[in-house]
Amino acid sequence: MGEMNEREKLSYEEFGVAVRELGRTILLSDFKPDIILSIARGGFFLGAGLGYAIDVKNSFTLSVEFYTGIDERLPMPIVLPPVPNRVDLTGAKVLVADDVADTGETLKLVKEFLEGYVAEVRFAVLYEKATTVVKPDYAWRHTDKWIEFPWSVQGKVEV
Repeated sequence: MGEMNEREKLSYEEFGVAVRELGRTILLSDFKPDIILSIARGGFFLGAGLGYAIDVKNSFTLSVEFYTGIDERLPMPIVLPPVPNRVDLTGAKVLVADDVADTGETLKLVKEFLEGYVAEVRFAVLYEKATTVVKPDYAWRHTDKWIEFPWSVQGKVEV
């Protein structure tokens, strides 16, 4: 029973280490992206950090959310507006940043969104879970625990 409550806890300090280590791994792989596409909201932090770590100034954001419709058992992700113009991404090498590859459905959706437009796409995440249908190219850690991120664990500020 105790194992079910075990959590992976990421601190802001560890996040700083993760960004540098992922950045180093990306550079050592000889991949130099033109653009970093951050998946909102969890990917904002990694995308911004990697932008500085690997010196990529061009950044885009894609908001992806899961909705469960009537009689739908599986939540499917959808892209929320504003949607980046794919023309701006055409022919580019894109690094997609997200906090976690859990089911992988978000990464799958983004991959399909970019296919046929970009020259190359690679995925970087802080955490990869065994359940993901899309294996990221770069992952800082592997876990199957519930992850507590420093930016969301305390919830919104109450006034």
